[in-house]
Amino acid sequence: MFNRRKALLAVATKGALNMLPLSLAVLPWGILFGSLAIQRGFSWIEAQLFSAIIFGGAVQIVTVELMAEDTPLLTVLFSALVISSRHFLYGLTLREKLRTKPLRWRVGLGFLLTDELFALSGDRRAYANRYRLYYALGAGGSFYLAWNAWTAVGIIAGAWLPDLTDSGLDFAIAATFIALVIPDIKSLPSLVCVLVSSILSIIFSIYNLELGLVLAALIGMLAGFGLQKLRQAQ
Repeated sequence: MFNRRKALLAVATKGALNMLPLSLAVLPWGILFGSLAIQRGFSWIEAQLFSAIIFGGAVQIVTVELMAEDTPLLTVLFSALVISSRHFLYGLTLREKLRTKPLRWRVGLGFLLTDELFALSGDRRAYANRYRLYYALGAGGSFYLAWNAWTAVGIIAGAWLPDLTDSGLDFAIAATFIALVIPDIKSLPSLVCVLVSSILSIIFSIYNLELGLVLAALIGMLAGFGLQKLRQAQ
């Protein structure tokens, strides 16, 4: 029993270590949110609870901005739903891997399923057994702790830092996504998926289409899937 617990702790630690570069990469993003929340009039406990409960950088920043402007609650909730809708796609992708797992694992890993954890879930054996579940728990849990720690740093610094929304710190998250995606482009369908999604996301952003990011992702995936099926049929 002791050896098994030691082994589970070892794989959870490995997950945390593998997630460490991504945990460090979102440091500017977490500081940006923490300081922004304080500067928009939220208390330190309210700001920290945003990261502890919502746990999503983009939706947290948008929600804080909307609430600071006294935006109606329904508008805030709808905006949060739209921004977070990509997580629905993540859930559908991982459904087959997790549907047979106990409820506590599905709920726990579902809460921790960020873009970064999803990027580490591409292996066909991901979540296949207890050890791989603990690996995911270590990776997702360490990222959760890091995100809340960076938020706390931003909260502490928020009283004397200038407004950081125009400082370019938000590019850190874009750079992280680029670093996550490029190594997985190993085939022509994957390349087509990425290119179509990227181009359409820019076009939809220019025209301020609210569901642009989700539509771009869906169309990109359909393009890549269609190309793969076409190549298989030849």
